[in-house]
Amino acid sequence: MKIFADTAEVDAIRRLSEAGLIDGITTNPSLIAKSGRNFLEVVAEIAGIVDGPVSAEVTALDTDTMLKEADVLAAIAPNICIKLPLTMDGLRACKALTAKGLQTNVTLCFSVNQAILAAKAGATYVSPFVGRLDDINLDGAALLRDIRTAYDNYETFNTQILAASLRTANHVTDAALAGADAATIPPAVIEGLSKHPLTDKGLDGFIKDWKATGQSIL
Repeated sequence: MKIFADTAEVDAIRRLSEAGLIDGITTNPSLIAKSGRNFLEVVAEIAGIVDGPVSAEVTALDTDTMLKEADVLAAIAPNICIKLPLTMDGLRACKALTAKGLQTNVTLCFSVNQAILAAKAGATYVSPFVGRLDDINLDGAALLRDIRTAYDNYETFNTQILAASLRTANHVTDAALAGADAATIPPAVIEGLSKHPLTDKGLDGFIKDWKATGQSIL
């Protein structure tokens, strides 16, 4: 499963990229607004740090303006992936951008039917929002599994499932077990995936035993 960092924090992106832990980035207007910086400048800087896709989201609601914004975003760097809302206007824009050879990420997906339409429109990625479904007592992981089943039924569907709104380590596990092609995760959650109390306990024991030998590797 590919791991994308869901953030506009440049320092965190650089840290995770240097560690070889991420395959791409997803951003949105809300994340970039938190940085207090210019939207296009932040996207350009991020695209220069990672080699994989960087999802940059349009802000328009109508197809024509979405396509104009997409032209501006796509000109930033070759690894820009245009992020579009899962609306009829967004799907029309997705079809047009896909025909031009651009990567697309159709976001705010909450049903199998929506995911099918994204695949029909030729989306590179569809982003089902797991956490937001959990917030209203629906099973976000079940949606991932159902989309996986639906996509696997049809060889012509090439859209990748990008599990989004993942807030916990358990969400990440659910995404992997559901067969998501990728998961976009906040940096703090990515780093937390390496932690386990038994790892800490075992390491403490190894260090204690090693110190007792009085030896040194260096």
